[in-house]
Amino acid sequence: MYKHILVPVAFGEEHDNQSAFNVARRMASEGAKFTVMHVVEPIPAFAIAQIPESVFENSRNEMKKSLKKSAAQLPGATPRLVVGHPGREIVEFASKNGVDCIVLASHRPNLSNYFLGSTADRVVRHAECSVHVIR
Repeated sequence: MYKHILVPVAFGEEHDNQSAFNVARRMASEGAKFTVMHVVEPIPAFAIAQIPESVFENSRNEMKKSLKKSAAQLPGATPRLVVGHPGREIVEFASKNGVDCIVLASHRPNLSNYFLGSTADRVVRHAECSVHVIR
């Protein structure tokens, strides 16, 4: 079905990345390419000035390990760690890299999502390719 599938992941107990991986595997054509992406939101400059660089480096290394471990669940997946606004970065990566399907897990929306919008909402509205949202 799909030749290049992007699976954005979030770390934490409340996120069901496994369901997204299962769906991505089922929707992939033979020999499909997978990219597993985690987007880290930028930290405001006033906070960066107060935190030692070693803390950022350790955190970055832990995220890379977690991302690599997650990516190993899909055959030949490429892990990708990006800094920026999650919805924007996911859509931009998909557009620039020939992604033909995005599979992402989403939480149940609450009232704040109707005013602020969620990552899944932004991706669904702006992606040029197919988007499958898993709940």
